[in-house]
Amino acid sequence: MGTRQKNIFKKLKTAIPEGERIVWIHCASLGEFEQGRPVIEKLGALYPDYKILLTFFSPSGYEVRKDYHGADWVFYLPLDGPLSAKRFIDTVHPSLVIFVKYEFWYYYLKKIKYSNIPLLLISAYFSKKPSLLNPYNRLKWKMLARFDHLFVQTEGSKKIAAQLGLGNITSISGDTRFDRVQEIADQFEPVPGIEVFIHNNKAVVAGSTWPEDEVLLAKAFQQVYNKQLKIIIAPHELSEKVFSDIEKMFTGAVRYSQLDNCPSTANCLIIDNIGMLSRLYKYADVAYVGGGHKRNGVHNVLEAAVYSKVVLFGPYYSDYSEAVGLVESGGGISFTDERRDGKKLAEIISVLLNDEINYKIRCRNAGNFVQSNTGATEIIIHFIQEKRLLTN
Repeated sequence: MGTRQKNIFKKLKTAIPEGERIVWIHCASLGEFEQGRPVIEKLGALYPDYKILLTFFSPSGYEVRKDYHGADWVFYLPLDGPLSAKRFIDTVHPSLVIFVKYEFWYYYLKKIKYSNIPLLLISAYFSKKPSLLNPYNRLKWKMLARFDHLFVQTEGSKKIAAQLGLGNITSISGDTRFDRVQEIADQFEPVPGIEVFIHNNKAVVAGSTWPEDEVLLAKAFQQVYNKQLKIIIAPHELSEKVFSDIEKMFTGAVRYSQLDNCPSTANCLIIDNIGMLSRLYKYADVAYVGGGHKRNGVHNVLEAAVYSKVVLFGPYYSDYSEAVGLVESGGGISFTDERRDGKKLAEIISVLLNDEINYKIRCRNAGNFVQSNTGATEIIIHFIQEKRLLTN
């Protein structure tokens, strides 16, 4: 058993009293948690007699959300295996199990199925690349067939499920992340100091950036026509090296933790904490989302689009349906920087800030894209109620 799962069964047995009615929700990491969160909180409100058990595989999810108040217990999931899966299910005795997006655990799914426990997959997205239809994915086909219902994000995902013979247990719900970002926007609370930093200037808010993004932004920033432009950078990885590297790229950069001593001439603000990015995009004239220049792909574009902000990102986004949809709506702009000189990005930003009509249209398209895709949570909850998977 891995270090993270050490003594996990002892902890579970100590924490969870016998006889509790439990909904178990599993998320791979923090991103999947944000997808599952609207469903978790809706279930908690509708079924107060049930306790919520939330599990993670990744430390990036567990460490950030181990004190999440929407769940009664938060644990790492013990590693998959026939004995550990049996022991976990026998300890927890869940009334309903929900997996978010992906992460298929063979023995857990097998044990859940054979125990006749309702099992749902929500916000699933089946991509053409790599194709789930490839014969080498036969084990995944078998695991998918163990779910009682698959709630998928797109029509394309539903078609793939149908080709696997799973059409009868598949329906399109959309992506619960749309509900989550809308909820955050509706409950917006100002971020102290940001308006003072921006003052009356235009601002680019760049979130979840990697070094590739930061180098590109620094080069573009030197070429943008608007010399009063401010930039706020929230890097994906928080470390002294990352902060120091950004400070070297942007003359006059200041960290958020030092904002009280920020000179009026500072034009770059480095966010050196976690938890405020989703609110920072509210202050953007143009939003930039990192990750799109790495093959792993772009990060969450919806956090910015929900505020009706035009969103820029790199070319690696095709496996993310929300990013594809945002580009198709006109609210997102993907670009390639083949020369790595920042010229293309500078040109896009300059045009947007100089062409008011085009800019407003793109911003409106971004907001409308999010608004038109909310509602996945209600579809999933309605299914649970209709099938009486839980009873008060």
